[in-house]
Amino acid sequence: MTDDRAWTFSGFDPADEGRREALCVLGNGYFATRGAAPEAEDDGVHYPGTYAAGCYDRRTAEVAGQEITTESMVNLPNWLPLTFRFDDGDWFDLSRCTLLEHEIALDLERGLLSRRCRFRDRAGRTTTLTQRRIVHMGLPHLAALETTLVPEDHSSTITFRSGLDGRVRNTGVARYEALEGAHLTGFEVHEHSPETLGLRARTAWSRIEVAEAARTRVRTDGREPNVPRTTVVEADRIAHELVVAARPGERVVIEKVVALHTSRDRAISEPAAESAELVAEAGGFESLLETHQAAWLKSWRAFRCGIRGAGDIRRAVRLHLFHLLQTISPNSADLDVGVPARGLHGEAYRGHVFWDELFVLPVLALRAADEARALLLYRYRRLHQARSAARRAGRAGAMFPWQSGSNGREESQRLHLNPRSRRWLTDDTHLQRHIGIAIAYNTGHYYQSTADTAFLRDFGAELILDITRFAAGLARYDPSRDRYVVEGVVGPDEYHTAYPGAATAGIDNNAYTNVMLAWLCRTAVRVLTVLAPERRRELMAELGLREAELARWKRLSRKLFVPFHDGIPSQFEGYHELAELDWHGYRRRYGDIRRLDRILEAEGDDPNRYQASKQADVLMLFYLLSAEELRDVLAGLGYPFPAHRIPETIEHYLRRTSHGSTLSSVVHAWVLARSDRQRAWEHFHRVLEADVHDTRGGSTREGVHLAAMAGSIDLLQRCFAGVEARQEALRLNPCWPPELGELELDLRYREHPVSLSVTGRTAVVRVGRGGPTGGSIRCACGDCEVELAPGDGATFRWERGEAARVRVRRDRTGPGTATADRRNRSAG
Repeated sequence: MTDDRAWTFSGFDPADEGRREALCVLGNGYFATRGAAPEAEDDGVHYPGTYAAGCYDRRTAEVAGQEITTESMVNLPNWLPLTFRFDDGDWFDLSRCTLLEHEIALDLERGLLSRRCRFRDRAGRTTTLTQRRIVHMGLPHLAALETTLVPEDHSSTITFRSGLDGRVRNTGVARYEALEGAHLTGFEVHEHSPETLGLRARTAWSRIEVAEAARTRVRTDGREPNVPRTTVVEADRIAHELVVAARPGERVVIEKVVALHTSRDRAISEPAAESAELVAEAGGFESLLETHQAAWLKSWRAFRCGIRGAGDIRRAVRLHLFHLLQTISPNSADLDVGVPARGLHGEAYRGHVFWDELFVLPVLALRAADEARALLLYRYRRLHQARSAARRAGRAGAMFPWQSGSNGREESQRLHLNPRSRRWLTDDTHLQRHIGIAIAYNTGHYYQSTADTAFLRDFGAELILDITRFAAGLARYDPSRDRYVVEGVVGPDEYHTAYPGAATAGIDNNAYTNVMLAWLCRTAVRVLTVLAPERRRELMAELGLREAELARWKRLSRKLFVPFHDGIPSQFEGYHELAELDWHGYRRRYGDIRRLDRILEAEGDDPNRYQASKQADVLMLFYLLSAEELRDVLAGLGYPFPAHRIPETIEHYLRRTSHGSTLSSVVHAWVLARSDRQRAWEHFHRVLEADVHDTRGGSTREGVHLAAMAGSIDLLQRCFAGVEARQEALRLNPCWPPELGELELDLRYREHPVSLSVTGRTAVVRVGRGGPTGGSIRCACGDCEVELAPGDGATFRWERGEAARVRVRRDRTGPGTATADRRNRSAG
């Protein structure tokens, strides 16, 4: 590692190659390619993978005596293949050479992957190999690879082989070996021109056409000689072999430019023809690199997140932003795709969309509103499927799936393999009915950040209302309690999918689900009041929504049952009656117990028996709702929740959580930030290290943990800097760690450019002049609130005394310049 703009990997370690390939993915939101070496094939060390956003296919296989149909994000034909040999020797293979130097450099600022390798082959010849690679951010269908060979001490005839390889399968996750991995069929290969090859295929079930075209050119010391070229053709791959004579010290450059299209693309005629035409018109590597860099510069400007101190943290944060921008970009905004849990970086979770936008959307909504809107439209376009799922379950409204893919049906596995015991187990995590609540929450968060009234009117309100209708329908009235209860669900924890020994799946009255349902009912009623009267009447008529149903939602917001024990919320009803786990004993025996569920099952035990959680469940409430909001919701339900219960609740669940998900540390860093900064700091570091150091024991090679990466940015922005869009204002509550120096952020709040500088308990805000004409924004810190017009600035400073106080200094640089000091007593 050199600085926060580049990551360097030295040497070659076969055991670590999968991690490096995932961290060195290059992508542009349309497609991405793993950082595998161009000469490599899937061989247990390397795993070439190229994935296009939204390109899924379903296959059926027999697993544990059952026919299982799974949908997966498809590994597309490999466009990278480029290898070489000297005279009649072997094709280049790192394992057959003596490596003198080997270094991979990932340039984050330019989206450029470079490789330098000096090697001595078995014949004693010394050669320098350098490579540069891009997946074009501005021209999303293009990628390019430049390879330079310099024979240092030998004259040789070099044969290069440059091609396209369709012999790929989805084999990137060992746990899925029993699933069908062959997704491509119907191969056709073409020679479009003397220098351009093409390969076309289609997915087996979804019948998506995929086409790639590759143009290969050669230069020697700046000249483009006429070199002999032979075409090697097989049914599912095609290559050109080019023969070049090289002298010692002579630079031989092979330039490969590739275009990729699928039949999902808009404004095309036919994928193969489009790819061939695009690659014929494309410039050379240097000209493509120039326009590619310009597109990346634009992205970095929009997502500026400058930290003055802590170089290692700065580097990790920039890497996380880099991978987020490669997965969700302006190129993905029109693709109708969600957020795959592992990005476009690998095949874990089969590329499915969970609730990860809950952690991603806050970062996007205040910087890239179009991309955030697109994630919500992905859900809206699948509203019909969610309604159908609800009807099949005997419910009204919309039941969104825990795992989504192409068309929004439930893609959650019903069996999963425990790698420890090698047993296939029933999986009931699809009972996580809180996914719809997360989508509604995201919709509200987006609206608060953007004031996009058109989206709320045309899409968002309908989403929220139909989600509320389904979620409210889960509740039944229990006269013995005079409260509503929700039974047979699974919470975010995922370790508890049933009661011990129960014949049916699900647990009752999950506190997170019930409290968020109360919040949702309040929100849905409030949304209707925001709509224009005519749209309100129209939408209620379209949905068949009656005043009686709204009245029931209001009752639910006051009468839902929430289990408590010892004054703190129970994770679910009966949770505190479960056995306590011997945490010390399991750590002593196993060391890493993050996947405690697998350990217990392999021992013949069951996590359902214990007060043990995989990840934050009750504590997710503190992540989504401010302390004031949570207390308000609980008070509305008739459950007083005094402030001292918050740290008690946090401590109770911290002691009983194994952190089996990378998201758990995001949430725990959040909830500890203002009460125990040291432990919050430790969890924050775990988030930063999860993929960089592959702390999950090989998980990173299957794809990065994108939500945790976005979560690290969210922790800096909303948690430590305290910047939130809430209650019609940009709210500030800074508690910035001194170790990080100063934070500088560029945001876009309700179309207004906003620059912030945060140090300690002070935030300086400046509203730029590129926003709506005549508009202004509300900025609030504690009880203090100011209106800022374009050109205005304000300084907010918390002062500690007998009570927390906020001082604001307002600076106006336009006509009528004025400066004012105010001091207001704050509640927190």
